[in-house]
Formats: sequence, C-alpha cells, structure tokens
Amino acid sequence: MSIYKSIAEKKANGEKSLAILIDPDRLRLQNLDRVIKISLKAGVDYFFIGGSLIVNDMLDAVLSRIKESCDIPMILFPGNSFQLSYKADALLFLSLISGRNAELLIGKHVITAPYLKMSPLEIISTGYMLIDGGVSSTVHYMSNTSPIPHAKDDIAMCTAMAGEMLGMKLMYLDAGSGAKNPVSKSMIENVSGAIQIPLIVGGGIRTPEKAKENVNAGADVIVTGNAIEKDPQLIFEMAMAIKEGNKNSVRV
Repeated sequence: MSIYKSIAEKKANGEKSLAILIDPDRLRLQNLDRVIKISLKAGVDYFFIGGSLIVNDMLDAVLSRIKESCDIPMILFPGNSFQLSYKADALLFLSLISGRNAELLIGKHVITAPYLKMSPLEIISTGYMLIDGGVSSTVHYMSNTSPIPHAKDDIAMCTAMAGEMLGMKLMYLDAGSGAKNPVSKSMIENVSGAIQIPLIVGGGIRTPEKAKENVNAGADVIVTGNAIEKDPQLIFEMAMAIKEGNKNSVRV
C-alpha cells in the first residue's frame, strides 16, 4: 500500500497518526539513534525529514541511518528544491497556498518535476499553509510570504477548500518551527470540517495535551520536532496521547 493510501485509509477509519520531524541540520547522528529507538517502541507512524535550511550534507546520512534501523516510512518535507534524495520513501510536494509567492506555488515545482518523475519517490501533492505562530519563523523569512493570522479561521478554511478543489491530496497547517502559539483548536476544527482530505498539523506542539486536543479537533497527523529534539522521551507521551485520541475517534 502506498503511503498516501495508508494516510487516507487511517482517516477513513478515524485513526490518528504521529510523525516525528527530523531536521538533518539540527539532530546529530548519535541523538538520531536514540530517537529511532524510542520511535519504534512508541509506535511512531512516520518520519518527516527536512527543514527550512539544510546547510550540510547530512540528509542522505540521516536517511540511510533510519533505513538501516527500522521500517518507519521516511517522507521528505523539503524546505527547497535541493532537499531531495532517492533514499526516502515519499515526498510531500508542497505548494505554499497560504502565500502569494509564485515560486513556491508552482515555480520551484516546475524545476524539480523532471527529477521527481524519474525518481522512485512517491509524490504526494500537499497544500501547505503557514499560520502565524507568534514569532517570525524561518519559513516566513525564506518564503517571503505572510502567514495566515492566528485568529483568522475563515481565511484558513477557505484556503484549504481551494487547495482541495485544486487537487491537493493532503492539507498541512504549520505554525512553524519554535512557534509560540500553535495552530488553534478552532482553526483545526473549521479546516477539518471543510475538507475531505487528510489534515496534517504541526508547529509549536510541545505537550501531549496539545497533541490530543489537536486530534480531537480533527487533525489526522500530528507533527512534532523541536520538542523531541530537546527531550526524545516526549515521543512516548505524544504517542500515548494520540492513541487516546484514537479511542475517542468515530469511524466516518
């Protein structure tokens, strides 16, 4: 089964997933081994690999280490068109639909399309929506776009609907790395209620309580990165919270 089909099937069954975001620039290999070990025990569903900036050559090394250690699917979450590798299993083909920068809506995609067409990667078209997290994020700076205001649920909802109508397979609400304010419960509820495709939520999710709140509000995949870089043991608590959310979910 493809990774996208597994995500879609889980959504159809009311199952929630946990993805651990690994930034090759920030996580040393010795710490990566610990994260992998804990993720296996905790039942993590996916690894998202990438960052707004990758300034070293660690991407392939990180992917190789994960592949040697486990079979958790590795999904590239690229910050730019250079963050590509055949060693991953899939790639989120991100279109920054919350912004008005044509390069990140379609421009960079045209450049990478021939490479991706020949690659073994599963390509998953994803509507990427940057939400104001209360701090100026790297994504905000690098993309030269303004995030959707934190309290503007209607803008987020209409943007997500447009993305789905344009054929996006996934929708991703991201408050950005190190966000002071994670995506709100009400925004998740409104966006989730307006679309049929799976919804990913990340940025500023530091506690199991927030992870559980997000899945109960309608998020299908929770992404956490910064918090587990500081305390990998938090992976267990996040996974338990999401499993508890699974118990509260209703088959649709």
